[in-house]
Order: sequence, then structure tokens, then C-alpha cells
Amino acid sequence: MLYLAGIIITAFLVFILISKKNKSNPDKILALWLFFTGFHLSLFYLHFNDHYIKFPFLLGLELPMPLVQGPFLYWYTTALTNPNQKRKYAFLHFIPFLIAFLVLTPFFNLPFEKKISIFRNGGKGYEDLITILYASILLSGITYALLCLKELSKHRKNITNQFSFTEKINLTWLRYLILGSSFIWLVVIFSNDRYIFSVVVFYLFFIGYFGIKQVGIFTNQPLAVNNPAENATVETETTENQLEKIKYEKSGLSVTELQSIHQKLTTIMREEKQYKNPDLTLTELSQTLNVHPNILSQVINSVEQKNFYDYINCQRVEEFKQLIQLPENQKYTFLSLAFECGFNSKTAFNRNFKKATGLSPSAYLK
Repeated sequence: MLYLAGIIITAFLVFILISKKNKSNPDKILALWLFFTGFHLSLFYLHFNDHYIKFPFLLGLELPMPLVQGPFLYWYTTALTNPNQKRKYAFLHFIPFLIAFLVLTPFFNLPFEKKISIFRNGGKGYEDLITILYASILLSGITYALLCLKELSKHRKNITNQFSFTEKINLTWLRYLILGSSFIWLVVIFSNDRYIFSVVVFYLFFIGYFGIKQVGIFTNQPLAVNNPAENATVETETTENQLEKIKYEKSGLSVTELQSIHQKLTTIMREEKQYKNPDLTLTELSQTLNVHPNILSQVINSVEQKNFYDYINCQRVEEFKQLIQLPENQKYTFLSLAFECGFNSKTAFNRNFKKATGLSPSAYLK
């Protein structure tokens, strides 16, 4: 009953995704991934209930199926964290699956009775092939799980170089998705098929619950950011900007140019106080200065020895320290002044203030 419920849930999620208007690339990838997962779960359900005899032409199709799980997870992760990157060669990740399928073709072409006999005898005559396939599946799963965690870590670092806020940027969905997939691979190593597919079903329940109720992946709301107006991935560099980045990195900035841009940055921070915009991004600030975002990022990192996030929030902290000393501001709370300085939450204010001064706001005031 559990496996049948998993199949129904998966079919339901796929239906929601394919019927969604304005589907994003991650939506399409997730729909395809869930379809393959649901198909694999259906094959196991037939075996579990001894119904495979009624569908002998499906025997063996389940063997290479785990090899698509890692590539789909990685494809989905990169589509979310770097949506503008072209993926002409994404299909190459599925070559191991295709090779495994081709290697098993002689088995698929056997008479039905022969296939059933081999299956009932534990794969007799195919022991070496099954061992190699099992090792390949484990290697694939572990490798792609690590690659996805690496992509997530890299994306988290990129956020601090692009945004002056992190509270609205939600990576929980993706982090849980990767960790959940990694846990399944641990179960694969230490358990049997019954437990493996039980965990898979609960994983699918998690996708349905977390995706629909908490994150909104099945709606038109962007995944990475809770506020649709502030989609973290929208601000990611376009392909054209990536090409420009390579050009700038090769040319380099002279000391004079670097100092000139930094002087402009300092002036605009002092006169216009752009850090008071709680949703300020590197792209917006670079447009004000009329420089490329990568150039501005290089200037901030080189001169200020900070990433964009820390630089802007240090400006906000300094503004707060100035405001709190004014007699007319004594009637206001710390939080109201913090909001005026550009912080968008109490947590962000306290964390960044202590990071910049080593003290809490109340301790600093005393």
C-alpha cells in the first residue's frame, strides 16, 4: 500500500508540474525526474507483488534506472543555482545509464520464459554484470551527491557577493532535497530493496509536502526567494555578462582605475546612502556607478577586503552608530533605527552589528 501511495503521489506531482503555466527549466527537469522515479517505483511495485509475470517485457528495465537519479539531482541543482548557464552537454551525464541499458539489451531480447527463469534464480549467469552495475550505481549516487553539495556551497558564496541581504533567499528546499537524496544512497549501501523503496516513497512525500505547502515550487513563485520581486536567480549573470567577466579578468584593473572606482563608491555611499535600500544588490549599485558588476565586486574585495554583503552591512552598522548618538533619536527603538539604516530584520541587524563591532547593540550603547 505504501508503494502504491508513492506512485500515486508521484503521478500527481508530475501532473501539477506539466500543467503549470510559465514553467521554468527547473520545473521541467523536476517533472522529468519525478516521472522516471515514479516509473522505477512502479517496476518495483510489480516485483514486490509478484505481478512481473504478467509483464515480462518489463523485466530488467529497473536495473539501470538508479543511474539517472544522480544526474537528475545535479541537473536540477545547477538549473536552480545558475539558471542562465547553457547546458548543451547535460545529456552526457546520462551516458552511463545508456551504456548500462545497451549492455543489458541481450537480456531484454531473451524469450519471456528465459527472463523469468533468470530472475527467479537471482540473476544466474549475470552475476558479474550485476556486481559491476551495482558498483557503478553507488559510485554515481555518491559522486553526484557530493557535486550537488559543492554547487550549493558555491551558490551560497555567490549570494554574499551579489546581495546585501540573505534573509529572503531560501536554500532550504534545495539543501533538504540533496541531503534526502544522499540519505537514500546510504540506505542503498546498507539495506535491501524493500527498505530502499520505502525511504524513496517518504522522500516523494517530502517533495510533495515541502514543495507545495512550504516553498511553492509547484506554483509560479520563484524557489530561491520568498518574495517574487526579489528572485535571487534573476540577478545572476547572463551569458553575455559571463563572457564580459572573462574579458575583465584577463585585462585586469590598474591601481589607478581601482582607486578611482573605489572613490566613486565611497562618495555615493556617503552622499546618497544607497545602503539604506534593504534590497540593494551588486547589480543595482554597479548600474549607479556605471561599472560592470564584476569590476565593482573586484574593487570591494580588493580595497575593502570584504564581500559585497559584508561591505553594505558594515555601512548600515556605521549609519546606526551615528543615528543612535543623536538626542532626537533616543525616543526610537533600536529596531526602528536599524530598519532606517537598511536592515530588513532584527536577526540580520543583531548578527551584522555583532560581527562588525564584536558587541551586541545594547552592550555597545552602554
